[in-house]
Amino acid sequence: MRIRIYNVRILTMEENVPIFRGEIQIEDGRIRCIIKNAKENEIALSESGGSFSLWDREIDGEGNLVMPGFKDAHTHSPMTFLRSLADDLPLQSWLQTVVFPAEAKLTKEDVYWLTLLAVMEYLTSGITAVFDMYFHRESVARAMKDSGFRTVFCGALNDFTESAGEIERDYERYNQEELLSFRLGFHAEYTTGIERLKQVAALAEKYKAPVYTHLAETKAEVESCKARNGMTPLAYLDSLGIFRYGGGAFHMVHLEDEDFSIAKKRGIFCVTNPASNLKLASGVAPVAEMMRRGIPVAIGTDGPASNNCLDMFREMFLTTGLQKVRQEDATAVPAWEVLKMATVNAATAMGLSDADVLQEGKRADLIMIDLAQPNMHPLYEESIIRNLVYSGSKQNVKFTMVNGRILYEDGKFHIGTDKEVIYHMAREVLDRTIRCNILEKGIN
Repeated sequence: MRIRIYNVRILTMEENVPIFRGEIQIEDGRIRCIIKNAKENEIALSESGGSFSLWDREIDGEGNLVMPGFKDAHTHSPMTFLRSLADDLPLQSWLQTVVFPAEAKLTKEDVYWLTLLAVMEYLTSGITAVFDMYFHRESVARAMKDSGFRTVFCGALNDFTESAGEIERDYERYNQEELLSFRLGFHAEYTTGIERLKQVAALAEKYKAPVYTHLAETKAEVESCKARNGMTPLAYLDSLGIFRYGGGAFHMVHLEDEDFSIAKKRGIFCVTNPASNLKLASGVAPVAEMMRRGIPVAIGTDGPASNNCLDMFREMFLTTGLQKVRQEDATAVPAWEVLKMATVNAATAMGLSDADVLQEGKRADLIMIDLAQPNMHPLYEESIIRNLVYSGSKQNVKFTMVNGRILYEDGKFHIGTDKEVIYHMAREVLDRTIRCNILEKGIN
């Protein structure tokens, strides 16, 4: 597929490269060419050595903004079935009384349809790739491939599901795919015994690979680990060799001074999930402090059961807004840094080095932002980045492209399945397995 997008503003997300006007040419899923200040069609065509017949499609961007797609660095896609049915509970009650019992009833086919529903939501938010942790991974993979969506899987090993052998199998299997890849991971310290943790460390050593997990999400989690092991979760896992080759930790809300030092030394990414942490009353991650200490930060939504929406615009605003309050400093975590967390940093944390910025030869995973919407006006070039973080919303996503294919455009999906079919199947899963039981228990 050969696509030409002209008459646009371009934000590459490269350091010290301001927004400029030009066009982007895409071929076979990659950015073939970026032409700066191509004001006239004839100039652009002559520079690219072609004619109108070269293109399968030409898109007049009408002065809108093209930028890298957002990367959701932590999520649990199939948990769409629990949206607004597991609310207003503390984390452990939420997990033990609602989430775990409900998930036990899901079939592989259920997971397929629930994943497609999540994909639709990601696309409307300008998300072009996710870092997904869930079971029935084959069903999630099938949904992602059928829809054309880019996904990095994170191992979910714990004492109840998956094994080190399964993790290694999927590591070797999915890292051969174009749209799919895999990172070593386990659910959390509090769900994974020491023998399995040692197996994860052995895999990290074998493949010289980073490891990812939930970590320090609540005070109770940290105190419980210290009572069992005499160390914080991060210190304990590091003592086992888990993070010898780096990795990432989802949440990192409750850290002690030693934790910052370990994270910096090991090159551990913090993946902050502000909306989920607020909804579950887990706390506010010390993002500004991590930035000050040189610890890289990315942004994730977490799953739609604890969020409840998969909206990167909301996460960006909360990331900066909460830090300003926490630090009592309105200058804390400026808009450009937040935008980097949602794009470049998240791509790096997920191992997507060929989809981090807009650059010739990189993957064509990009979005067009509608600057004609009222929340972008008055419009000045120097205010666009701040507008994205402080006033941007899903209404501004004009299209979302993954691997050179436009999967969402002007409210319509192009993912191989009609949206009404997906809605029907998701509702059927809910009615058959979950909703009646939850309502009977009177949890809400």
